[in-house]
Amino acid sequence: MPTESASTTALHLRSAVASDLTAITALYAQEVRDHVATYEYDEPDEAEMTRRWQAVVAQGYPYLVAEREGRFAGYAYASGYRTREGYRWTVEDTVYVHPDFVGQGIGRALLQRLIDDCTALGLRQMVAVVGDVTNTASIALHERLGFRTVGVFQGLGRKHGRWLDTVQMQLALGSGDASDPA
Repeated sequence: MPTESASTTALHLRSAVASDLTAITALYAQEVRDHVATYEYDEPDEAEMTRRWQAVVAQGYPYLVAEREGRFAGYAYASGYRTREGYRWTVEDTVYVHPDFVGQGIGRALLQRLIDDCTALGLRQMVAVVGDVTNTASIALHERLGFRTVGVFQGLGRKHGRWLDTVQMQLALGSGDASDPA
C-alpha cells in the first residue's frame, strides 16, 4: 500500500469554533505585521477577531479551520462582497495558511471547501481580492480552482512604504449568472 505524503496525511477541515480564535488571531497578526495580503495596519486583538468571526457566522457564511495531525494549519471564510442588497449572491473569500504548512495543499483544500459550501448555500459568485500582484501564490491558488482575473487596480493601497496593486479575481458558483437565484 502506498505511503501517504505529508501533504495528504491527517488533514481535517471543520467549522471554526471560539477556541480557534487564539490561533486565528496570531496568524492574522503575522499577516498584518509582515505581509500585504491585507492592507490593515494594526493587528486586531482576539476580542476583535472574535467579533469578526461571530459577524461572519451570524450572516450564515462558512468560516473554516484546517488542522493537520491536530495542529492548526490555517483558516478560510466567505463574507459578503458588498452590503447593498443586489450583491447578496456574491461573496468574497479569505484564506490564510500557517507558515509551517505552506505548500502542503492546505490553501487549496480550504478554498475548495469554501467554494463547495458557498455553492450549496445557493450563492452565485465568489470574488478574490488579492493584496498586490506580487502575491503570486494566492493568484496561482485561485487560478487552479477556476478563478479568472477580472481586473487589477493599480496603486489602490499603500503599506510598508509602497503602493500596492490589487488583483480582483472571480469564480461563478453553480450556474452563476446563467439563471435566476432560488
